[in-house]
Amino acid sequence: MKLILASASPRRAQLLAEAGYVFETVPADVDESQVPASPPSELAQRLAVAKAQAVADRFPDDVVLAADTIVCLGETVLGKPADADDARRMLNLLSGTTQVVITGVCVIRKAINYQQTHKAMSAVRMEVLTPEQIERYIASGEWQGKAGGYGIQDEDPLVKRISGSHSNVVGLPMELTRYMLATAGISPGKAPSK
Repeated sequence: MKLILASASPRRAQLLAEAGYVFETVPADVDESQVPASPPSELAQRLAVAKAQAVADRFPDDVVLAADTIVCLGETVLGKPADADDARRMLNLLSGTTQVVITGVCVIRKAINYQQTHKAMSAVRMEVLTPEQIERYIASGEWQGKAGGYGIQDEDPLVKRISGSHSNVVGLPMELTRYMLATAGISPGKAPSK
């Protein structure tokens, strides 16, 4: 039994590795547009489940971990920007606001019909951004592949304050993830138990 991270996110892999977990990375190939529309608090979980199930079908005897992070401003969901113009639109929208970052986390071991899904939520207060700050950030390319078009771990994260889990805002709430993996028999630093 191995731990499989069903994600192409280098940030999630880094958080897991820093926590001492031994794992393989197998990105989930999921068309997110096919996941039914849901309230933001459910959407991140549905996306995490879809990703975990896609990979668990190929690795039924292993423990599969998947996550999906979305940024919400009210009921408006901001995923990953499609291009620089989309990132610019998102950053203008988020400037000076407090948004909620929601990460759905799913752990599956298909062979024994084991599945658990949870979510973590953090509030993020963003600075009032000048057009120059936004353009500098867009030019850096750091917005690529990041929900809401920004990353808290970036050199200039554009953020004033966080309430809740910092690792959740990065893309994998480690407090919750440790608990879920322990419940599934996975501990950091050693081979998983059977």
